[in-house]
Amino acid sequence: MKISNIDEFFELGKKLRLSITLDEDTTLKPYQLNNDALFQLPFISMIILLMSKDIRKPNVSELGQIVGECIERSIKAFKGSSQHLGWSAHLRIRTVTALNFLEASSLVEVDNRKGKVKATSLGKDVISKALDPKVESDLSFNLLLIQRSYKNRCKEKQMELDGL
Repeated sequence: MKISNIDEFFELGKKLRLSITLDEDTTLKPYQLNNDALFQLPFISMIILLMSKDIRKPNVSELGQIVGECIERSIKAFKGSSQHLGWSAHLRIRTVTALNFLEASSLVEVDNRKGKVKATSLGKDVISKALDPKVESDLSFNLLLIQRSYKNRCKEKQMELDGL
């Protein structure tokens, strides 16, 4: 019998009452993310690029903290964790390195007078392609979650300033 898809495979398994016994020693434990799993420069660079194209440009001095907070709010494995990525010195160092890369690649500009990071037209093109709704990918999905988190964070900060 030839099985053409996964649903047929499981249906056949149910009909035949197949079972698989596993020893406790061979069972895999769920992988837990730690801070080092996120400190990948391309991912951090995409997050910075995403934020720098927004209407509310991030402050250079707060960039590491903002990136960490948005990751914590957006990625399921870090929600409610005790990692406190916003305060991670390692993430802040990686964020500076990612910002240097983006600036050297002419994807962002740092306005030293205002202390803000702004995406260039090339940077906007790059992030737009990553967020293209026609291309469904894990990267675009996660970047959209981070984008929403960043916008929510900005609105919360504005509400705090307005005294609400």
